[in-house]
Amino acid sequence: MIRNAQYLRLGVNIDHVATVRNARGGDNPDPLRAAQLAIEAGADGITAHLREDRRHISDTDIERLIEQISLPLNLEMAATTEMQKIALRHKPHAVCLVPEKREERTTEGGLNVVSEEKRLAQFIAPLCTAGCRVSLFIAAQSDQIEAAKRVGAQVIELHSGAYCDAYAEGRHEDYDRELEAIQVMAKFAQELGLEVHAGHGLTYDTVMAIAEIPEVVELNIGHFLIGEAIFNGLKPAIAEMRRRMNAARP
Repeated sequence: MIRNAQYLRLGVNIDHVATVRNARGGDNPDPLRAAQLAIEAGADGITAHLREDRRHISDTDIERLIEQISLPLNLEMAATTEMQKIALRHKPHAVCLVPEKREERTTEGGLNVVSEEKRLAQFIAPLCTAGCRVSLFIAAQSDQIEAAKRVGAQVIELHSGAYCDAYAEGRHEDYDRELEAIQVMAKFAQELGLEVHAGHGLTYDTVMAIAEIPEVVELNIGHFLIGEAIFNGLKPAIAEMRRRMNAARP
């Protein structure tokens, strides 16, 4: 039973448009154009991850997005001095801190807030003062959520990757356990006063169960949508995701 009919926002991650561009070099396909199409298709925000190695999104991409898109930009980044300076210069609507390893293909897990509380509290404070909404990308674990609250984050984004992997691999017990963890921890985080988002690995098949969780107010989805766009176009791919989210939370 859905206990809350609050509108569920969709943030579209455009990183992998830049991945395709960078594979050959040059200017095409253009992440800014992808962002504009996403907005036309019903996205509520744009997400871009500026990695330390600049493997996809570039500094110029961030500058153009800040200057030219009409919706909030969610800047994903590692908690490094370089990235903090970039965020403080551009002052995006939101900053989402994620763990980052150079050799990983994609973000493999949540940020370990518990082990870095003091450093993260000091890192986050100037971002909040600058007016950025700070989010931490974490696993659905109570100790990480409590630590996120203590360090001053306003938002958490629950890592849905393990849930999506369990679904894709047909591991039904793991799927049920991971989904329940997200459900329980979303409620726990909201009770602590944190805004709750979710993301990573979501597809048409997995989005509705997460969209039904009333405490989750935003989903960030990227790789799957860019993949679907190859076959069906970006705007139809986003529109279908939006349709399924709406069906889950009428």
